[in-house]
Order: sequence, then structure tokens, then C-alpha cells
Amino acid sequence: MAVRTVEKGEAAKKAIEESEKREGVLEVWHLDLQSYESVKQFAKKVQGLPRLDIMLENAGIATTVFRRAEEDESTITVNVVSTFLLALLVLPKLRETSTKFNTTPHLTIVSSGIHSSTSLPEKSSPNIFEKLNDEATADMEGRYPVSKLLEVFYCRELALRMKQDEKNDPNVVLNFVCPGLCHSELAREGSWSLYFLKLFLARTTEAGSRNFVWATQAGPESHGKYIGNCRFEDVSPFVQSAEGLETQKRVWDELSAKLEKIQPGIMANV
Repeated sequence: MAVRTVEKGEAAKKAIEESEKREGVLEVWHLDLQSYESVKQFAKKVQGLPRLDIMLENAGIATTVFRRAEEDESTITVNVVSTFLLALLVLPKLRETSTKFNTTPHLTIVSSGIHSSTSLPEKSSPNIFEKLNDEATADMEGRYPVSKLLEVFYCRELALRMKQDEKNDPNVVLNFVCPGLCHSELAREGSWSLYFLKLFLARTTEAGSRNFVWATQAGPESHGKYIGNCRFEDVSPFVQSAEGLETQKRVWDELSAKLEKIQPGIMANV
């Protein structure tokens, strides 16, 4: 388990071991997506594992407070930049596992259906990420949906560009999944509207986690697909539109350049 607060992670580990009556299965590793160095150190530790079959990236924040982490507003740093920094850093280990053990590992990014509530107003600017980092014009009420839309764009483009085997099948399956609105600490700094939505409509975290299990066990046909309610679902009409496809390529180019600057050579992992 990758956790920002190790003490909370150890408490969760203890609760799981007691409920399952099994010990020595879980390890708690520190990971703070607000820090590029923390991401790099975590990925380095991953390289020492004998194998990596599933990488499920579930960390995220929803806040209406503009604050910077590294070089971007914290929502963008955590939900987008560091999420894909980690994904591309562990991708070689996933491929190594595929080769050594004749299996198909999964890289699953936790996204959200709320991506459909925005068409990324910042796309009208010459540089999307620079505009998102402008505190004077930042729409923090709409920042979480924007971050999830950026995830969708990058996942779709990454899936198209990832290396495949001689049969044109992915040696690592990349998919992205929406757990639905769940009871969690996600909205602790979110808007009141999100708080009330959760109060009346949220499902249990256990119910939401079933989507994670489904996504990480889905076959090669799930590569590049969006998953919700334990089935394939359509991304938003905007994502599928001509303008959306053009924006997707812009997001790919801009974010890839940022990642290459953070970790030179990382794009060769694709």
C-alpha cells in the first residue's frame, strides 16, 4: 500500500490483517504525490520487487484552495502530473513482469465520470497547463473535474502509443476506471456541493472498490478503455469530438514535455 501518512497506512494494514486473519502479506510504503522526489524514490523501490502485476493509482485530491505543489497548482500536481510520472516510471517493471512470467500486468488509473462536466475552458489559451497555474484566473470550483478530464485525455493517448507485442496485443494493459461517488476523505477540502452530493448519493467505499477489482482483472480488450459500474462505458461527448481529439493531443504534448523535464528520458518508457 502506498500512503502519504505512514501511521494511517499501518492502521489500515492492521485492520486488514485482523479482518482477514492473515499477516505478512501487506507492506506500507510512503508516497506523497505532492513531491516529485517522493514519486521517484517510490518508483525506485518498485524496481526492486521480484514482479509487479498490478499498479492501481488511486490517489487524488479535490480542493477549492489554490496552493502550489512543485511547479503547479496542487490538484494538477497530484491528480495529473505525479500520477503519470509514477505510471511511466513503473511501466518498465510491468513490462519486465510480462516478459519474465508470461502474464499481462495492468496499469489502472482511477478517474471519474465527473470529467464529463467540463470541456476544459483553459484550452483556449496557448498553453493549457500554464493557464491552469494562473492563480488570478483559476476556477477552483471546477478544478477537480478538469483534472479528471486531463487524466482521461492522457490515458487515451498513452494507450495508443504504448509498445505492443508481435501480435499487436498490449504487454501491459492500461485502463482507467470510475469508482462512482464514494464515502471517503476526498471532499475534505472540496466544495459544499460535493459534500451534499456525497451525503445523499455516495456509495460505500467497498462498493466503489469493486470497479477497481474488475478493471485490474479485465482482459486485453480493456486496453485504453474507460470503466464504470464494472463494465465499459463511454467517455464524454466532448472527449470523442473532433475538438476533444485535438485537445487530447495538446494535453499529451504539454504533459509529456513536463514529465521529460522532471525525469529526462522518461518518455522512452512509453
